[in-house]
Amino acid sequence: MHLSTQIIRNVRLTEKAALLSEGLNKYVFEVAPHANKIEIRKAIEELFGKKVVSVNTSHCAGKQRRKRTAHAGRTANWKKAIVTLAAGERLELV
Repeated sequence: MHLSTQIIRNVRLTEKAALLSEGLNKYVFEVAPHANKIEIRKAIEELFGKKVVSVNTSHCAGKQRRKRTAHAGRTANWKKAIVTLAAGERLELV
């Protein structure tokens, strides 16, 4: 089993994530690509001490990028987890 800090890499603070957290009590995290839903649930409950109701995941493909040269680069692929917390639970991320 991996450490919780290795599974949960970052919190995604976007406009869509803010709407999800305000209206539906869902929070968006960037997680390790190998992590499954059970590991993500345990990591969130361990790190934040909150009750997780469900976890949805998706793989996000990296994009082509070009910076002032003819050689194109690429941003990294990453995995997104949308975590739904139990009613009455809140996370203060900012």
